[in-house]
Amino acid sequence: MAKLAGPMEIYPLLPGTNCKICGEANCMAFAAKMAEHTVKLTDCTPLYEEEKYAKNRAKLEELLRPPVREVVIGTGEKTVAIGGKLVLYRHDLRYTNPTAFFIDIADNLDAEAFEKRVKAIEDWTYVYIGQGLRLDGVALRCVSKDPQTFANAAKKLIGLTDWPIMLCSLDAKLLSAAATAIADKRPLLYAATVDTWSELGKIAAKHDLPIVAYAPNNLSDLASLATTLQAMGVHDIVLDPGTLSRSALGTTVDNFNQLRRAATIADNEQVGYPLLCTPISVWADYKEGDAPELTKWDEVLTAAAMIVRYADIIVLHSLDMWTNLPLTFLRSNLYTDPVKPVSVQPGLIKFGDAGPDSPVMYTTNFALTYFTVESDIKQGNVDAWLLVIDTEGMSVQSAVAGRKLTAEKVAEAIQEYGLGEKVNHRIIISPGMAARISGETEEASGWTVKVGPRDSSGIPKYLQKELWKEE
Repeated sequence: MAKLAGPMEIYPLLPGTNCKICGEANCMAFAAKMAEHTVKLTDCTPLYEEEKYAKNRAKLEELLRPPVREVVIGTGEKTVAIGGKLVLYRHDLRYTNPTAFFIDIADNLDAEAFEKRVKAIEDWTYVYIGQGLRLDGVALRCVSKDPQTFANAAKKLIGLTDWPIMLCSLDAKLLSAAATAIADKRPLLYAATVDTWSELGKIAAKHDLPIVAYAPNNLSDLASLATTLQAMGVHDIVLDPGTLSRSALGTTVDNFNQLRRAATIADNEQVGYPLLCTPISVWADYKEGDAPELTKWDEVLTAAAMIVRYADIIVLHSLDMWTNLPLTFLRSNLYTDPVKPVSVQPGLIKFGDAGPDSPVMYTTNFALTYFTVESDIKQGNVDAWLLVIDTEGMSVQSAVAGRKLTAEKVAEAIQEYGLGEKVNHRIIISPGMAARISGETEEASGWTVKVGPRDSSGIPKYLQKELWKEE
C-alpha cells in the first residue's frame, strides 16, 4: 500500500507556533489530525499567508498528496470533487469524495424538452437517514454532430443550471467548440483519445480544464495518454478504461481493479487519477421494440458493480426513481466512515405543539434509529418530546449492551436539556429495547419510567391511547 504520512513526518513542516487558528490545541494535534485526514492542510492559514512557510507548504502538499489525485469539476458552490482516494480498501481508513452521478442530455433536444430534462436532473432527490440523496451533474452529449449546435447547447445549459457539466464527444472539433464556449464554467471534457490528445490537450491546458483520457480496454495506452497530457500542462485528468458490454463486465471490473491497485498499492503515479465509468453505454445496443426496462436494469447492474469497484464518476441515462435510488443508497452506505457510525446531534426535540402535559420519550443518536422514530412520531401526528441521548451513534439494543446507554446517561440528559422545566409531569417513556435499565433509570433520575413499544411503529398508537399515563 502507498505509504501515508504520519504525524512525526508532518509536524516538523508545520509553523510550530501553536497559534490554534486551525481549531486544534497545538501543531502536534493538528499533525495527528492531518495524518488521519480528518482536517485539511488549508486549515493551517499561516502556511498559505506567510511567505516564509512556502517551501514547507510545498513539501507538505507533496507529502500529503493522495495516491489518487483529486479532480474538481465546475465552479462555485455546486462543484463536485472526485478521486482523492487514499486507500484501496475502505476499512483501511475510509473513502472520500463519493462517486459522482452525471445524467446525460442530448444537444439536439428542442428547447422545452431540454429544459424539462435539466430540471428533472436537478429535482431528483430522496431523503434517506436524514440525508438528501441527489445526483451530481449533467453530461451534455453531442448528438447533432454540429459544432455550433453543441456550443449553443452548452451555453443554453449554463443558463439553466449551475451544476457541474461534462461535455461529451470523441470528435476533437466538436468538443473544442463547446469547451471554448463555456470554459469559464470548468466543464469536464470527454474525451481525449490516442487520435485527439494533441488538440484537446492544448484546449484543456489553455483553459485549465479537467479532461478524460479514454483508451478502451488498453491500459498501456491509457497510462501513456495520461502521462502525455500531464506533460502538456494538463493538471486534472480522469481515466476511462472503457465500459464494455454487460457480457464483458468482468473485463471492465478487472481493468478498474488493476488501475486502482496500481495507484494505491504500487503507488504508480502514471495511473493515480480518478476513474470514469459509462453504464450509459448499454443503451448503444438498445433497438426499437426492445423493452426499455431491461436496458435500464442492465444500466443499474453495471453501475452498481462499478461503484464498488472504484468508479469515481458514473454517466447514466435513466432518471427513474427505481433505477437511481438503489445506486444512491449504495453510494451513501459505501462512503460512510466504517469506524464511526452515522449519528445525529443529541438534544431535546419538540414534535407538533408539545407542551407541559405532553409525553416524553427518549432514544439514541444513531441516525437510522432517530430518523425511524422521528418518522413514526410524525406519521402519528402526535404532540410529544423526544430526548436524543448521545450513545456514540449506537442503536438502542447495541448501546444498552455496550453500556453506551445507561441509567446515568439518561439522568444526565434529562438534567442537561432542562426536561424538568419543559413538562409538568415526571414520566419518561423508554424504548422497549431498553426495558432492562428502566428500574435503574428511575433510581438515577427520580422520574417514572414507562416502557414503550419495542418497535417504533407502535409509538403513535401507544401515545394516542395515553398508555403512558396508566398507573
